[in-house]
Amino acid sequence: MSTPVIEATGLGVTLGGQPILDGIDLVVPAGEVLALLGANGSGKSTLVRSLLGVVTRTAGDVRLFGAPLGPSAPWDRIGYVPQRLPAAAGVPATAYEVVTSGLLHGRTLRPPRGHKRRALAALADVGLADRASQRVQEMSGGQQQRVLIARALVRDPDLLVLDEPTSGIDIPTQATFVDTVSRLHDAGTTVVVILHELGPFAPLIDRAVVLRHGRVAHDGPPPRARGEHAGQWHDHTHAHPDPEPPHTGPSLSVEVNP
Repeated sequence: MSTPVIEATGLGVTLGGQPILDGIDLVVPAGEVLALLGANGSGKSTLVRSLLGVVTRTAGDVRLFGAPLGPSAPWDRIGYVPQRLPAAAGVPATAYEVVTSGLLHGRTLRPPRGHKRRALAALADVGLADRASQRVQEMSGGQQQRVLIARALVRDPDLLVLDEPTSGIDIPTQATFVDTVSRLHDAGTTVVVILHELGPFAPLIDRAVVLRHGRVAHDGPPPRARGEHAGQWHDHTHAHPDPEPPHTGPSLSVEVNP
């Protein structure tokens, strides 16, 4: 049996004296596309952040590719796209520079050979090939999110973690991005994606975990949408405020390294 990409047992997180996650057990095998679903405040983003060490867990154990969470984990194999971009306007960098920074890890300060080609290809995958030289601070919020997605894709990650990646992004760009994720999945990439509904990701999802009040309420086949969200072409680009504690780390160059 192959080593799981993610393995969490008894995971708990308390923030500000309030329990956010309680007793989460989660195993993600290699090559799976897992959707994390749940209402606002159910703990989805906190779960992802705790799995990557961005939020400190108060209970339980986490292993990534068989390694305990910490310096020994293979962070260079992981691409992470956070949900928010606080203070993005203060980043004096071009889209190309931000995406290229995704190829740096550990103490390596020089990008690898072929970095320009890879960065431009990643920007093309999110529809920003013509904006490589534009400063990120001049971009819209949706464009900034696409830069972050490209920054994660440029690594050719073995594990891609996405926190509501299509929020605020137009329908054509969503389709392009989902096609890119599909190609990565076909090549063996494991994907964990937070969604409010499956939307354009529906054909890719192998399994869904639904959180409710910080606990796992469902782990299995993706649940079917009902009511107004059941239509195949339901437009879900509108924003959803999330009361979960905000990410306090850097905005455009988010690292998952502890």
